Amino acid sequence: MTPETNHKAQLVDVRGLVKHFPVEGSDDVVRAVDGVSFEILRGETLGLVGESGCGKSTVGRCLLRLIEPTKGEVLFEGRNMLEMGKRELRELRREMQIVFQDPYASLNPRMKVRDIVGEPLVIHNVGTKRERRERVAGLLRRVGLDPAFMDRFPHEFSGGQRQRIGVARTLALEPKLIVADEPVSALDVSVQAQVVNLLQDLQKEFGLTYLFISHGLAVVEHISTRVAVMYLGRIVEVAPAAELYEHPLHPYTQALLSAIPIPDPKEKRKRIILQGDVPTPINPPSGCRFRTRCPIAIPDCAHIDPDLREVTRGHTVACIRVPGWESAPSVEQLPRSEPPAVAGG
Repeated sequence: MTPETNHKAQLVDVRGLVKHFPVEGSDDVVRAVDGVSFEILRGETLGLVGESGCGKSTVGRCLLRLIEPTKGEVLFEGRNMLEMGKRELRELRREMQIVFQDPYASLNPRMKVRDIVGEPLVIHNVGTKRERRERVAGLLRRVGLDPAFMDRFPHEFSGGQRQRIGVARTLALEPKLIVADEPVSALDVSVQAQVVNLLQDLQKEFGLTYLFISHGLAVVEHISTRVAVMYLGRIVEVAPAAELYEHPLHPYTQALLSAIPIPDPKEKRKRIILQGDVPTPINPPSGCRFRTRCPIAIPDCAHIDPDLREVTRGHTVACIRVPGWESAPSVEQLPRSEPPAVAGG
């Protein structure tokens, strides 16, 4: 365990995660996630960013086993979730929850708010009916909603209020990990800020750990401890948030960050315009997957498939054009953080 991570125990460790979807009527597969490894430390927020279709939401769903990975390992506090049976997995689900992108589609329109928020308590047989009602009222209060609203239906709320209901539901079982899958992308900008601030306040209060999935780079910078960048099913760069935004190393990350608008009409950012379209995940390019759009690609990029390597402390990148990459250790060679000695401790 490295000195930097000694004070923070590892909560999640993903190793070689793969998810391929079969193509109907063909032997081909969609390589949605194709060999992803990362860890999430207890109490931090790992931002996962990339273009639409890069596989970031699939990573989040595989992590929770909402969809079954093709292969790989997902360790939660040292326990491999992919080897668990239904009963063991059901017990573990109390420790992890998800906030979905669409705050209306994720709520049952036929259920009242008290039933939506209280459903996890019923499923896991937590408390009496009266205790569950009191718990729901407290959760609604905590996310900024009046408990008197608990007998209303989802359609009676605004988008931001519906997302607050979704957040209250995720907190019902006091989880350790929350996967936030594009939780603010469907909301107005002013409401986005309110929900992000709420998530940060809840993290401090309850000691939560987040995997924050988004294509909103400004939001990710605001909320994340570290950021991982995905392209076509692979992670191409991981670094502390401030380091990544100030000194991006991968040309894809540089292009993404150049698209962030500057809130000053007198200042202009130099845009990096990528040529061509994103290749199909059914038949990705040989070598580096980004080479067909990369402004600094060389012939070697066509046959070298770069792995993630730590070129500076805590900053890993998958690009042969980055100075020092060739001699840097791969992430598989780096010492990993240790899970807590006692699960749940």
